Amino acid sequence: MDSAPLIDPFARPISYLRVSVTDRCDFRCTYCMAEHMQFLPKKELLSLEELDRLCTAFVGLGVRKLRITGGEPLVRRDIMTFFRSISRHLETGALDELTLTTNGSQLARFADDLAAIGVKRINVSLDTLDETKFAQITRWGRLTQVMEGLQAAKRAGLKVKINAVALKGFNDSELFDLVQWCGDEGFDLTFIEVMPMGEMGEENRLDQYWPLTDVRARLAERFTLSDLAESTGGPARYVRLAQTEQKIGFITPLTHNFCENCNRVRVTCTGELFMCLGQEDNADLRAPLRASANDDALISTIRDAIARKPKGHDFDYSRQTIGGQMTRHMSHTGG
Repeated sequence: MDSAPLIDPFARPISYLRVSVTDRCDFRCTYCMAEHMQFLPKKELLSLEELDRLCTAFVGLGVRKLRITGGEPLVRRDIMTFFRSISRHLETGALDELTLTTNGSQLARFADDLAAIGVKRINVSLDTLDETKFAQITRWGRLTQVMEGLQAAKRAGLKVKINAVALKGFNDSELFDLVQWCGDEGFDLTFIEVMPMGEMGEENRLDQYWPLTDVRARLAERFTLSDLAESTGGPARYVRLAQTEQKIGFITPLTHNFCENCNRVRVTCTGELFMCLGQEDNADLRAPLRASANDDALISTIRDAIARKPKGHDFDYSRQTIGGQMTRHMSHTGG
């Protein structure tokens, strides 16, 4: 029974695992982290060996896609040791895809190594093409460094998808610039609604919220949009722009809840398994990992947690208040 696939209470197979390898980042994006974050002590983080063991347990339970997140995963010390080790599941065919979400700052260093171990595509978070606004939204970031990393990823043969958080009053004026730039570079583009994660003030969140129904309507003023049935295993819905043949994605946790097809769970860098991004219920996987070299207790804990996976989250901006707000920062859960 230990190898039986993970099925949640709503008959959804769990085939996609997102794992944070660090809570640290070299940026301080305003919707993700506080400017002066208190980072976790090293002893609380899962070691690279523990991360490998945990991911391997999930692969044995039917997970086919593994996404590495943070914080910024590429700032974790010796992270390529982990990538090289876990890539063995690609070689055996047990894992269909190993990928990561990154801010792009370290891609110039690691793009070639990632491609060499079997990473085919990456998601890069980038909300603006304006250097001044980029410094504002990331607080510590440099746009030129990210652009150099993106070019390194292209040279390495990595397929790039740009993730842009839609922020009213910030990047709404850049909508068509982002679309054209991604088209010119050969990057896919996905817009994400800002989610109520982290203690940053209710008024700030509502001020930032730009519903993707509006984004889509603006795109439709200039392009002919056709809905695509395809999926990359995540929550995005895609359209094709007829005039440019570009694929544009929309991740809409608020205007169009995507929970009905949820196939994923998240593990934090401290070993907390969150069955839903928008709920607080979690399971401690670090304790069974450290209690025994045998995985029986770990697998039992995972199965018990999946049996509690909820039908969906409670994120809601209706009535001009924030419903379902999570006090933990996005960087804690994993982007």
